Amino acid sequence: MSLCQTVQTPALTYEQPLGLFINNEFVKGVEGKTFETINPHNEKPIVAVHEGAEEDVNIAVKAARSALNGEWKQVTPSERGRLLTRLADFLERDIETLAAIEALDNGKGVTMAKGDVTASAGCLRYYGGWADKIYGQTIDTDTNSLTYTRHEPVGVCGQIIPWNFPLLMFAWKIGPALATGNTIVMKTAEQTPLSGLYVAKLIKEAGFPPGVVNVISGFGRTAGAAIAAHMDIDKVAFTGSTLVGRQIMKSAADSNLKKVTLELGGKSPNIVLPDANLEEAIEWVNLGIFFNHGQCCCAGSRILVHEAVYEKFLELFKKRAEQNKVGDPFNTETFQGPQVSQIQYDRIMSYIKDGKGAGAKVVTGGDRHGSEGYYIQPTIFADVTEDMTIVKEEIFGPVCTVQKVRSEEEAIQVANDTNYGLAAAVHTTNINTAIRVSNAIKAGTVWVNNYNTLHYQMPFGGFKESGIGRELGSYALENYTEVKTVRVHLSQS
Repeated sequence: MSLCQTVQTPALTYEQPLGLFINNEFVKGVEGKTFETINPHNEKPIVAVHEGAEEDVNIAVKAARSALNGEWKQVTPSERGRLLTRLADFLERDIETLAAIEALDNGKGVTMAKGDVTASAGCLRYYGGWADKIYGQTIDTDTNSLTYTRHEPVGVCGQIIPWNFPLLMFAWKIGPALATGNTIVMKTAEQTPLSGLYVAKLIKEAGFPPGVVNVISGFGRTAGAAIAAHMDIDKVAFTGSTLVGRQIMKSAADSNLKKVTLELGGKSPNIVLPDANLEEAIEWVNLGIFFNHGQCCCAGSRILVHEAVYEKFLELFKKRAEQNKVGDPFNTETFQGPQVSQIQYDRIMSYIKDGKGAGAKVVTGGDRHGSEGYYIQPTIFADVTEDMTIVKEEIFGPVCTVQKVRSEEEAIQVANDTNYGLAAAVHTTNINTAIRVSNAIKAGTVWVNNYNTLHYQMPFGGFKESGIGRELGSYALENYTEVKTVRVHLSQS
């Protein structure tokens, strides 16, 4: 089988790499297996890519270790920054191609996909700026000593990314890792391997030495498990479900006690108080749940509305949700494309069925959209109770619940009544209320009068079962360095 294939999309035709990217070359997997990636718009295969398994991970780790101890170690921090910013330039140069790949492979609207490319380039450029600003401290302990700290690379980093933001999560992971001098073995999601392989080509073009970034297309149960348990990987970073995050932590502990950062699931509350600007709040609530087809870990899926505005809110929210353009990802006006896979489609539909069976009121949606592809109508449930499955569990689709609350205090209590703590929002025109509620909610990010406004300068991560550590901002750099203390005894003669 070839290591490259011409792919025709509705927007353009491009050359798609198919092999595993190891040591700056595209290669076949050791076992010779391939797997198809499916277009969620029409349920048809796009291409078959080479499948990486445990032995391929071993080969990639050896390449990463060799680069870490060899050529990459000699690259100056300023040069690391230059390489990252050059890669950012290449992403922007190829924005049309990368957006088309995301629309084809993931199903997100091409206009949204272009936003992901721009944000990914911004993230890489941001960390390129950090590369020569990683430094320690000198500590004045006594007159007979020189004491200082060094921030050294953790080493070889295994990174496992999800399918909902394939390109963006790639950038979030490699940016801080490369800025701080680490090397990488990346496993892309089996549902969406194509953009990662295309960026691997750009990594080589940008001039990164062989072995610094290695990209494996493969499955979690094989390649992902091999990364989590590998004795020569020093750190693993994972974005995905809480269930898999637990398994990765166990594997890390049972192997070499590698460092772990996890960005996991959420069931985020979005609070609308009676003094909110209701029209503006509706726009943000709509974006909060239906953005990226609801396939967003921080989606505002639990909407908590004060009883004073509850009925009016439902009326306006129903009208707004029904205006969302659902359909072909290559239509520039599309807001919501298909779900990523048959498995995900079936899972979401089972939650909708459960909600109906539990007695929740369907305000709008609640069914398939169209007759082809993994499309689901934007769905709003009202009259829900705390014990309902659709209120408690992460659905990861265009489905939300609207609950009535009687006071600010009740809104906070309900908001915090979850095992998750990734994000939240509050809508109010009172700054005192905004700060008071934000400080009371147990979540890694709280938006006030907005939602889903992520930025590479601001840290992102979860409380409770939503994860460990932070992505983005200067905080992410802490995950990729070891702090070494050096104490020198000074001779008095």
